[in-house]
Amino acid sequence: MAKVFIYAEYQVSIPFTEIDWAPINVEMKKFKGLKSKTWLSGINTHSVGGFYEFDSKENAQAYIDGLLVPFASQVNGNLTVKLFDGDVVAEASEGMNSPFYQ
Repeated sequence: MAKVFIYAEYQVSIPFTEIDWAPINVEMKKFKGLKSKTWLSGINTHSVGGFYEFDSKENAQAYIDGLLVPFASQVNGNLTVKLFDGDVVAEASEGMNSPFYQ
């Protein structure tokens, strides 16, 4: 797999506007294989998460283990993570003008 997506969400009671995301971005960029992240903030839920693109399943898993899981403990939040195969959906995504396949 040359393209792997992660969907991650923390169930927390902290509004996104109160999160100091700038230093988190710096830490995220240190992980091998991370191509992009789109931050997500749940409407009326205070859930915080993101949609990530990685260059391999191994690098995605290292990110989950090295940053997402420890951060869940730090903010006392519940974490949901899902991995997706970006290669198998390439043709279908290109047909929908996905920015990840241009």
